[in-house]
Parts: sequence; structure tokens; C-alpha cells
Amino acid sequence: MSSVALSFEVEGPPGAPTVLLASSLGTTRAMWEPQRRLLAANHRVISFDHRGHGDSPVPPPPYSIEELGGDVLALLDTLALERASCCGISLGGMLGLWLAINAPERIERLIVICTSAHPEPSGQWAARAETVLAAGGTQTIADAVVGRWFTPEFAARSPERVAAAREMLLSSPAEGYAGCCGVLERLDLRDGLARISAPTLVISAAGDLSLPPEHGRAIAAAIPGARFELLPHGAHIVTIEEERDVNPLITEHLAAGAHV
Repeated sequence: MSSVALSFEVEGPPGAPTVLLASSLGTTRAMWEPQRRLLAANHRVISFDHRGHGDSPVPPPPYSIEELGGDVLALLDTLALERASCCGISLGGMLGLWLAINAPERIERLIVICTSAHPEPSGQWAARAETVLAAGGTQTIADAVVGRWFTPEFAARSPERVAAAREMLLSSPAEGYAGCCGVLERLDLRDGLARISAPTLVISAAGDLSLPPEHGRAIAAAIPGARFELLPHGAHIVTIEEERDVNPLITEHLAAGAHV
């Protein structure tokens, strides 16, 4: 397994506690704009693009969660960081879980948002990867995917923000998107959740049709001492749609470990 050099940005004061921001499938690190400036006031914030996304390299698919995790560990090594907290949404949350299970000495605190330890139904992600590869891009799936990312109310209220998210999806390289679909197709982290020792916050949204709240509840129930928060509003990308509710939860959880 070989790592790739991820494209990343570092913000915030040197020497402050470090937090990794891990994005969802089909987005770039730009999705974290509602959180980056806020967190950078008191943290060293590292936002990055998964392999196959944004400005990161696009190896031939399929990819594995081990490869995505190895990329992030290599990034931490490049930055000479022994430990960091991790905040991830959807695919980024799955990556955070993998890191906390397989490299517990590197993860200080963990926040996973609208994610799953075992996405279902089987076959869905492989079919989506085939569709994207056959079309040479994500344009054929964009309406359906973005329609699940946000509620209709938010789409009507903030069309420009939905359009920006859609552009991230449309700009995703076909091979990169398909490769990460392969990660979701094969992912099953359930047996490792009980080994997670990092203090963990799990956030789900009541309107998330992509990874409904039962996925988050199952994660929180399996991780010792984990806290579960269900947002009454919002769909899959709540970090954009419900930033006013999400941001205080993130900052509170990270601040609880600031003395470490």
C-alpha cells in the first residue's frame, strides 16, 4: 500500500491543538468553509482533499479505506505531527473511524458527522462507480446526489450555496469519485468500534436520507463513552446547511480536550 501526497491547507496559530477536517464523497476541502475560520481562531486546522478529489492525485481506482487512511498518516508525518483531532463528515467520518481504530496513538479527539461504519445497501456504490466511469464524470448523478445533500427548504433559501456544492461534485474526477465509491462499497468497521479510545462525538441529522440517523446511533452505541447528537433539521451535508447548530457542537467537543 503506497500513499499519495494529499493537497492540503494549514490555518491557525502555530502550536495550537491540531484538527483534521475530512470531507465527504464528491467534495473538496472547500466544503469546510463554514467551520475553518471559526476553528482557526484556537486550533491549527488542516483541511485536505481525499485522493481522487480536488487538487490531490488521482490514482487508478478502486481505492480502499486503508489507502485513504495511509494518505492521512503520511500527511501527519510530513507535517511532523504526532497527534491531531479529526472531524469528518460522511466518507471523512469513515476515515476518522478507521484512523481511531488503526492508529489510536495519532488521534486525540474524534467527531464524525452523518456517517456510517457499514454503508448499505451492498452493490449501490459499485453501480454508482460504473455509472460515473461510463459517463466520464459525475454529471449524470449530480441532481440525485445534491438532492440528498440538502433539504428542499435550504435549496430554496440558499441556492448559491447549493450551486457551489454541486460544482464541487461536478469537478470531481470520474476515476477519483469511482475509486472512493469502492471504499464505501467494501467498508465494514463495526468490529473495530469498541476499540476506539479517543473521546468521540457522533452527529446525525433527522433528514439525512443518504446515511440516516440509525447509522450514527449504532456507531455511538459501540464506541465506549461516545456522545450522540441528533439534529432535528438538515439533510446529509449539515456542516453547510446547519452550521449554526453544528459549529457549537464541534467547538465544544474540541475544547474539552484543549488541556491535553
